[in-house]
Amino acid sequence: MDAAGLTALLAPEGWALLSALPPYDEKLAMPLSERMRAEGLDPVLVAAALTQSRLRARAHDKLGDFADGMLLTQAGLEQATRLEVAAHHARRYRDAGLAHVADLTCGIGADSMALAAIGLRVTACEVDEMTAAIATVNLRHFPEATVRHEDGLATDLDGVDGIYADPARRTSSGARLFDPAAYAPPLDAVLALRSRVPALGLKLGPGVPHAALPADAHTQWVSVDGDVVEAGLWFGPLAPEGPGRSALVLVGGQGHVVSGSTDHPDARPLGAYLYEPDGAVIRAGLVGRTAAEVRGGLVDPTIAYVTSDELHPVPTATAYRVLDDLPFGLKRLRSYLRERGVGKLTIKKRGTAVVPEQLRRQLDLSGDATGTIVLTRIAGQQRVLVVEPV
Repeated sequence: MDAAGLTALLAPEGWALLSALPPYDEKLAMPLSERMRAEGLDPVLVAAALTQSRLRARAHDKLGDFADGMLLTQAGLEQATRLEVAAHHARRYRDAGLAHVADLTCGIGADSMALAAIGLRVTACEVDEMTAAIATVNLRHFPEATVRHEDGLATDLDGVDGIYADPARRTSSGARLFDPAAYAPPLDAVLALRSRVPALGLKLGPGVPHAALPADAHTQWVSVDGDVVEAGLWFGPLAPEGPGRSALVLVGGQGHVVSGSTDHPDARPLGAYLYEPDGAVIRAGLVGRTAAEVRGGLVDPTIAYVTSDELHPVPTATAYRVLDDLPFGLKRLRSYLRERGVGKLTIKKRGTAVVPEQLRRQLDLSGDATGTIVLTRIAGQQRVLVVEPV
């Protein structure tokens, strides 16, 4: 959306049109556009309204019903924090007793909305002028939130007792940035602010290497219904746990925190059950906590699958019953599945170079039965585990 589209939407007739549009349907978008233009509506307004309708439909997974009252950009939506995760961020600031938070990279305002919604004063900074205007619209219901069109690193921190930042980690073309010095703003520049405001929180990509984490940070990897979405770095009063690592696993709206020792669990022979720890638990290096909970060990010293002879359902790992254990071999596996009439196969893997989709084509499956296999290493050997979800 360009400035002309934004201006058209913010006019009373533009906002009324956006509110009156039916739920977005890709197949109906073009006929609807042609009909509105035939009725004499400004083509710029029509295009902007339909773009917003499409983005709002996509935003529901992240922002829920709040999306229906927001303005969005594609880039802003991609970087926006999911609503339930933003709520956890906001609670850290509230529980630390803070009153005024500076969001140095507010984007379209998702985290600022969550902070303001629990009564915190928010100074939201955005370096891009149009995105700052959109954030202003999205924060219109929160009188304690102020949006500034400026570089967050240059904002006045007088009276601010907490800082939040989500540095941009993509180029203008959408390519990922892996060098923290290339983030916008650079990671080191944001980290330097904790000498002025100790209560600093950062949202980074979940793939951040452990070696890049400051020693005084509490890093918490977060997953939502199995999808690892971020690594949060928390400092000072925002990290009552102290420096270290943890995982926040959000499943069906419920939060489960995994923390403690990052000791590497021992390997043990394959048992009756296989457990796949949540991705956030794996990224945090806390697979040992899953092993302890299920009274098990690793299937291999280098693989993050846990096995046990006992079934202990835990919300931070997926449990499978082991039905069979085969050496890996295409012909053997094809015959095994055909004998059982497996036509629909779920393929999971860890510690193997096999490409699941390529393997599925090679297996040439047929039949009405369903199955699940796990391709992995056990005691250094490539194996196929036939399993069923518990």
